[in-house]
Amino acid sequence: MSEYEELLNKFDRSGMASWTRRFFDDLESAFQRDIGVIEENDWHGVICVGMGGSGAGGTYLSTISSKAAGLPVHYWRDYGLPSWWGPEWLVIATSYSGNTEETISSVEMALREGGSVVGISSGGRLGDLLEGSENSVHIVVPGGQMPRSAFGHLFGTQLSLFWCMGLLPAPSNQELEEMIARLRSSTEEWDPLVGTKAVDAARLISKSEIGIVTPSIMGCVASRFSCQLNENSNLFARCSEIPEMNHNEIIPWTEDSGKSQVLVLIRSDYEEARTSARIDWFQDEANFSDCLVLTGEGTSLVEQMLYLSHITDWISIVLAVSMGVDPSEMAAIPELKDHLGKI
Repeated sequence: MSEYEELLNKFDRSGMASWTRRFFDDLESAFQRDIGVIEENDWHGVICVGMGGSGAGGTYLSTISSKAAGLPVHYWRDYGLPSWWGPEWLVIATSYSGNTEETISSVEMALREGGSVVGISSGGRLGDLLEGSENSVHIVVPGGQMPRSAFGHLFGTQLSLFWCMGLLPAPSNQELEEMIARLRSSTEEWDPLVGTKAVDAARLISKSEIGIVTPSIMGCVASRFSCQLNENSNLFARCSEIPEMNHNEIIPWTEDSGKSQVLVLIRSDYEEARTSARIDWFQDEANFSDCLVLTGEGTSLVEQMLYLSHITDWISIVLAVSMGVDPSEMAAIPELKDHLGKI
């Protein structure tokens, strides 16, 4: 038995690694299902509501749509809906449990004001709310796991919905099959039971505070990685985007205070040329204790996002078990929900 097999057996008590190995199976299953929603193009825009692991896909869809869609796609991670929202905007509500109170609040407001909602959950109150709504649909995904480990089910279903409704150009079945095959192959060595890539990356960034820097096109991936480090690894991590961080956070990075930081650079060949020049300069001029560079692989923006999302999941899990942390444990979140339930 290898070192990391022993660590996973000892600390990964709820099988986060096992769920992560199923990521592409979950994604493939979501791509193959019949969404059952007809194509519709007369929306003014789409607003994706959701929190935590369930809300991550909305940030990805917003980024992808900014490059390929013909209408705006926003995400909302709060109670209710923004003041500018109206019934001509489609609401896509994602809550893995179906009971996330902020998301339920958004859906209740949308239904009350005559809006249309597509809900994605494994059950819960979300399905009950939408069952009686003539203009709404509930799409059920498989349950039984942590929301952050169900990203394949959730984001895969969201993508399929966008393709089905004509909100994004739909790839062919062959293109999807080829993408999944490439992703399985290109990420295989990030599984600590197969290769050492995640182990090497985890060792490099475990020494200091973690600062993740990325081009804006991959900001959603960096944000999700930061959250996975918070939840899986019990670590503080922050992320910032170039070019925006060149107008503020670049200052401490290029001074002595940067030496206490590990720099994680997330890169993509979809980043703007001027942004690439900024990142290259920053990497040469910044002070940091160590630097990890993660570069998207694949022939499309979606593929590169999925590649980076999967390998960063493995890094967060390896970091967790290396420190004796159960990557599924998150006591503070249910404790807070219990407290809120008494108010």
